[in-house]
Amino acid sequence: MSGPDFNLVAIARREMIERGFHPDFPRDAQTEAAALSDDSLPPTNGRVRDLRNLLWSSIDNDTSRDLDQIEVAEAAGDAIRIRVGIADVDSRVPPGSPIDGYAADATTTVYAAVATFPMLPERLSTDVTSLNENAYRLAIVIEMLVAEDGSTSDGGVYPALVHNRAQLTYNGVGPWLEGKNGPPPKVAESPDLQAQLQLQNTAAQRLRAARARLGALNLDRPETEPIVSGGHVESIGARKANRASKLIEDFMIASNQVMATTLEKAGVSSIRRIVRKPERWPRIVELAAGYGDKLPPEPDARALNEFLVRRKQADPVHYADVSLAVLKLMGPGEYVLARRGDPDPGHFALAAHDYTHSTAPNRRFADLVTQRLIKAVLAKQAAPYTDDQLDAIATHCTQKEDAARKVQRDMYKRISAAALAKHVGQSYAAVVTGVVPKGVFVRVLDPPVEGKLMYGERGLDVGDRVHVKLLHVDPERGFIDFGANSDRS
Repeated sequence: MSGPDFNLVAIARREMIERGFHPDFPRDAQTEAAALSDDSLPPTNGRVRDLRNLLWSSIDNDTSRDLDQIEVAEAAGDAIRIRVGIADVDSRVPPGSPIDGYAADATTTVYAAVATFPMLPERLSTDVTSLNENAYRLAIVIEMLVAEDGSTSDGGVYPALVHNRAQLTYNGVGPWLEGKNGPPPKVAESPDLQAQLQLQNTAAQRLRAARARLGALNLDRPETEPIVSGGHVESIGARKANRASKLIEDFMIASNQVMATTLEKAGVSSIRRIVRKPERWPRIVELAAGYGDKLPPEPDARALNEFLVRRKQADPVHYADVSLAVLKLMGPGEYVLARRGDPDPGHFALAAHDYTHSTAPNRRFADLVTQRLIKAVLAKQAAPYTDDQLDAIATHCTQKEDAARKVQRDMYKRISAAALAKHVGQSYAAVVTGVVPKGVFVRVLDPPVEGKLMYGERGLDVGDRVHVKLLHVDPERGFIDFGANSDRS
């Protein structure tokens, strides 16, 4: 149990330091951020389009303040023209500046549930580089035409002035798009915005259907959502994707592909985001066989997705178990250097090649680097990074992303342990998520928490479903201990 000095925010800071982060911005970076003007736009040199008249809107989490992207759609015959505006962070963060140096080291914003540790000072990420509602901003616009079959064409990238007319949320827009609730207030008062969002929804569903045909994996990924008040854990639940969050995901995937293709055509090296073919494919095949299904002996994204679709139709209640097991067996993504003509390992989960990260420059350094690369291409200037520099940045970003994931994991374990303190002795349905030398780990689906098996682990592997009993919790150390019943579920 937690003692009188148990402080989740202080523990989060300690975790950051232990994982190699520096949670406080250096003085010179703070001074640089404080000196930035509030609303003056950088000089455009006549190369920037003025798109402030379009009905741009953003959709994000309820509490998001670092708005990286806004969207707008336009009917074009049977096709739909999508524009995604990405915050022009580079215009306010010069390479080699104190802020850039900090961002290059941190590489990512870390969301630790009880505290957020931003990659950029909040003076930038939530203000002068955030695409805030009713603010004029400079953006990099990624444009594409989405056909009825979900294919894209006429892709382009260019700088523009933009104006976010409505900051919306997943929880507000999603249920409305799904027909479960009425429109949120900002949407209800604007028939034009309603039509605009429905057009975006149509385009997003086209994109998703096209990716599914190529084999993009349809994975259920409920995220732990703790309710913390005054540093104390009140409860814990799961945040699930809805139509609005999927819309943004679809647009970001398509935008990142357009960006990667544009850089490839320009003949410049870049950083790609890849997910390699699963090393534990034989275990995925074994999982499918346990459900009476068959997968080919070699990794095949389309075959895997077809299996997942069949499982969801056959048993939607337990589909999250299967989805979680496959996700764990996939392994994490990574950043790599991509030179012109190099073979592209692709993104197995998205069934995509030519994929980069470019849509979140306020909170991912790889995206800021990509933004600088594309701006150099558009200005017909030399690339701002050498291949060796890009290779080093890609490696460092992957390492820091792994460290950030561990900070988040350990904090969620502490929060989960605190939330479960009153439930010791209860039994739960769970799925095995890890089998490593130090033990076997399981995840309970409701509430969505992960812990270690203290007994009953013999013979288990990732994806096995078991009934477990909560034995012990230690919130300060983030320990959640289960015991497995001898009979599997």
